[in-house]
Amino acid sequence: MSPTTKWLWLVAGILLVLVTASLVGYLLARRQQGKPSGTIANLNSRIKAWWVMVVLIAIAFALGKVGVLVLFAFCSFTALREFITLTPTRRGDHIALATAFFIVLPAQYVLIGENLYGIYSIFIPVYVFLGMPIIAALRGDTTLFISRIAEVQWGLMVSVFCVSHAPALLTLQIPGYEGQNAMLIVFLIMVVQASDVLQYVWGKLIGKHKIAPSLSPSKTIEGFVGGVASATALGAALWWITPFTWWQAGLMALVVNLMGFCGGLVMSAIKRDRGVKDWGQMIEGHGGMLDRLDSVIFAAPIFFHLTRFWWAV
Repeated sequence: MSPTTKWLWLVAGILLVLVTASLVGYLLARRQQGKPSGTIANLNSRIKAWWVMVVLIAIAFALGKVGVLVLFAFCSFTALREFITLTPTRRGDHIALATAFFIVLPAQYVLIGENLYGIYSIFIPVYVFLGMPIIAALRGDTTLFISRIAEVQWGLMVSVFCVSHAPALLTLQIPGYEGQNAMLIVFLIMVVQASDVLQYVWGKLIGKHKIAPSLSPSKTIEGFVGGVASATALGAALWWITPFTWWQAGLMALVVNLMGFCGGLVMSAIKRDRGVKDWGQMIEGHGGMLDRLDSVIFAAPIFFHLTRFWWAV
């Protein structure tokens, strides 16, 4: 199957899912008979938001590598802003924060664009992690110094370093898969996001035993098992858009689903610590950018490195 044919089938499948979801949401809203349901209203808001997000992603992909890098850089910028907004800062942090937003973030994506793996893979966790405390220390503000620096470092790690591994998939050289790397990004996003949705659906249908009620009351063991299993099956079914065989695609999907679930729990713990339900209100029905990226954050680096180690040259 040619890359063009794969894209046509993939786009047709995504549109079919969105159209079906929109129709179901419309029919459910019509059946309310003057008794509005918050759940259905939230569902329709999410569907509308997904239409917008799919269109934006399609435009970015149509613009090529630069478009994809700009899209994810924007996502990282927005996510980092949401993270820092909920993080207590002091005047002494201003230079460090400006460096994070306007030097570190763009530099990470430029390095990926130039395919400098040896640098972008350690730029933030090594050089930036060492540089940030130095910049802050020069300001002379020692109040809660460790906590303040750790929070900025973690914000860069989850919002920039981890997220940037999704577009970094474009840089991999996989024999027999030339010019198709963008489908790996689609595979990653579809599988992880499907796992989130399916865990919610299975949880609502048969969920009884909560996994971590203090972190995420909606997550149940039944929802987790059903959602991960269903999304793993979806990943195996999408093997034809990847360089993997069907069983390899299933294993990769299982790994990213498990990492996505763990990422969601960790980010939920941070939100609870901050006393908020969502990271923001940027996306109607979805919360903030970080609320949509929380699963991708942990999954993207693992997916990238597994693909690079086993399939890339």
